[in-house]
Amino acid sequence: MSKQSRQRQIIEQLACNGKTRVDDLVCLCKAAPATIRSDLRELEKQGVIARCYGSAELINNDDRPLDEKQYLNTVTKNTIAKTAAQFIEDGDSIILDCGSTTLCIVPYLSEIRQLTLMTNSIYIAEAISEVNEECNVIMSGGTCRKKSASFHGTLAEENIRKFTFDKLFIGADGFDLEFGLTTYNEAYHVSQVMCHSADKVCVVIDSSKLGRKTPNVVIPKEGIHMLITDSGITKEQASIITKSGIELVITQ
Repeated sequence: MSKQSRQRQIIEQLACNGKTRVDDLVCLCKAAPATIRSDLRELEKQGVIARCYGSAELINNDDRPLDEKQYLNTVTKNTIAKTAAQFIEDGDSIILDCGSTTLCIVPYLSEIRQLTLMTNSIYIAEAISEVNEECNVIMSGGTCRKKSASFHGTLAEENIRKFTFDKLFIGADGFDLEFGLTTYNEAYHVSQVMCHSADKVCVVIDSSKLGRKTPNVVIPKEGIHMLITDSGITKEQASIITKSGIELVITQ
């Protein structure tokens, strides 16, 4: 088993069962204790897990309310959002998935004409109506998740499938360099449907999330067309991403 696969298995185990003994992780992964301890040190350094004597547990810092997230890393998010908006043209039809970085894109859409925008985010729908009155806004509907002020569930997924769009802009809790876009949030299936409804999938995340492994894969690497991030990305990360066939855009 590769290191990436082993670490992903550890994260999934911690996500499902909470605090877990190191000995149990050794048995689960069929690896040497020293190997597992090394994996845990690396995951702790990434801010994914917390170690305590003889055990480890997942740190779920990213599944916090959106009204808290939008005040984190605001300068970086706005720089990424401004760059993302440059790829939106007059007459485009786009999807903005719920998220603090995608919300930051909205103020830069005021001059886009004949824009059609679908979203599952209450905040995004309200924001676009304030900056671009001509924009044709489509809400996904569905079951409201209060923590993110967004809609999910079967109804939302069915409604999104009825449309096709030019581009999807989506953020996430992490970007696993082996598997793709990941999240702590278990209500991620609506994001997968968005991916299939868009001709081009554009990921907008800050560089701190690159290499971060979280339990749920939203979109595999082969389903991503563009990744927009900041200059904190390492050369090794950039090389892995571009070799995967993903167009990499680094903000200045």
